[in-house]
Amino acid sequence: MGKVILDMDTGIDDALAIAYACAMPELELLGVTTTYGMAPVDHSVRNTLYVLELLKCDAPVFRGAERPLVRSRVYSGTFHGNDGLGDVARREPKRSAEDMHAVDFIIEQTRKYGSDLTLVTTAPLTNLALAIQKAPDIVGKLGRVITMGGAVAAPGNVTKFAEANIIIDPHAARIVFSSELPITLVGLDVTRKTVLRQEAAEKWREKNTESSLFFASFTEYYLQAYKKYHPYLQGCALHDPLAVGVAAFPDLVQTVPMHITVDLDDDALGRTVEDIYRESPAGPNTQVCMGVDAERFVSDFLGRIDQAFSI
Repeated sequence: MGKVILDMDTGIDDALAIAYACAMPELELLGVTTTYGMAPVDHSVRNTLYVLELLKCDAPVFRGAERPLVRSRVYSGTFHGNDGLGDVARREPKRSAEDMHAVDFIIEQTRKYGSDLTLVTTAPLTNLALAIQKAPDIVGKLGRVITMGGAVAAPGNVTKFAEANIIIDPHAARIVFSSELPITLVGLDVTRKTVLRQEAAEKWREKNTESSLFFASFTEYYLQAYKKYHPYLQGCALHDPLAVGVAAFPDLVQTVPMHITVDLDDDALGRTVEDIYRESPAGPNTQVCMGVDAERFVSDFLGRIDQAFSI
């Protein structure tokens, strides 16, 4: 059983990823660290607590970074709603976040578990960058970092170059990719190939449990946004769940080793690009996912989610 921390800005696909992780006996979820991203961090905390409560999972939740290291963050609510979960009405969660800061939890657990720990990031990389700055020793201890973000050989989803998680805090991403952490990049090159269809949400409604109805409602919000902006996909991309899938089953993807850097120039801000000119004996710093067994992954995801909604 692999020990995992999820670092999230809990929007819609993050919530789907949480449900997937909770349904995986292959993973031991040590905690969820939260940050801003698709909505302010207070929403991310509340969303995470509520989703875990619905799924009857008692993993602790930690409040993290509120803003990017350098830039400002403006929220649109286009894909995830103003609250991060499709503005679907719900009660307040019964639990609260832990007193420890998310950055300190990442540091503590890395020092405790070392190479046995996998950090799955599905948000801007601010928490991890701050952890590296505060405790540089974790770079040599952390087992794996599975990062949902970036677009290497595919177009971005915010600009023609940049993916959302990277461009929201490109300076943090630059710190992370310059750190020599063992990173697997699960970017748009593969996540756009893993698609959830409308029929899935309809089946969740038919299941008629508190969790399935809530998940169906916010997923339908996501599906409508994709129908408007990315109709060619005929569904919504399972970005964040795929990162969780890779944490449990690395053979879901085919990777290519590259030395990735994050562009900070105005005309290509947030681009994750192979730096072929870097003069360093260190070699590649990232395993970039370039192929995925989408059918196997989506089938596994749907099967486990169905079980999670039956608890």
